[in-house]
Amino acid sequence: MLPPKLSPSMMCADLFRLGETIDVFRAGGVPWLHIDVMDGSFVPNLMLGTGTVRQIREAAHIPLDIHLMIEEPGEKIAWFDPRPGDYVSVHAESTRHLQRVLAKIRDLGAKPMAALNPASPLSMLEDVLPDIDAALIMTVNPGYAGQRLVPQTLDKIRRLRAMLDERGFPHVEIEVDGNVSLENALKMRNAGANIFVAGSSLLFKPGNLADHIKLFNENVR
Repeated sequence: MLPPKLSPSMMCADLFRLGETIDVFRAGGVPWLHIDVMDGSFVPNLMLGTGTVRQIREAAHIPLDIHLMIEEPGEKIAWFDPRPGDYVSVHAESTRHLQRVLAKIRDLGAKPMAALNPASPLSMLEDVLPDIDAALIMTVNPGYAGQRLVPQTLDKIRRLRAMLDERGFPHVEIEVDGNVSLENALKMRNAGANIFVAGSSLLFKPGNLADHIKLFNENVR
């Protein structure tokens, strides 16, 4: 399998300690920072606007994993200044022209990722597999931290990994987002996931942030 990687969910970070938190991520070799963008329409919440994203980018010098949970994302991708090394994910449910939006992400220099909500079938991705570098499986319904895992998404991850491998896309990564506790991360890893969006269930729970990163790296292989 592709090696496991962490993508910390910055919506769960304490903004008053952001510099300290980013220093821990740098020391821990975290490859991306997960940026949740919500418009209050596609999901019932508002989160991380352009100014906040710009400040995180300038402070961190770590590539971003920008998750656009917004209606018609193709019109708004450039607002977030995607750069080489970044991932940008768009929901298949959010646009009428998914392939066109994925192509725009690549044209802007970032790596395109297609996302699916828990109830959305894998068939929505079948015809864009050549256009993506990763797929994001939501393991909760998007909008809020702290939700319980939707259990059938574990089989969905397994079926996606099989589909990618069988169709000649073993390099395409699978990201998972939602209730990624250590226990659930191990189940998701066994199903075939390799990028883990870690928020209040893993990294930002009470305790030492560096210890939480170490615990993940020692156990999720």
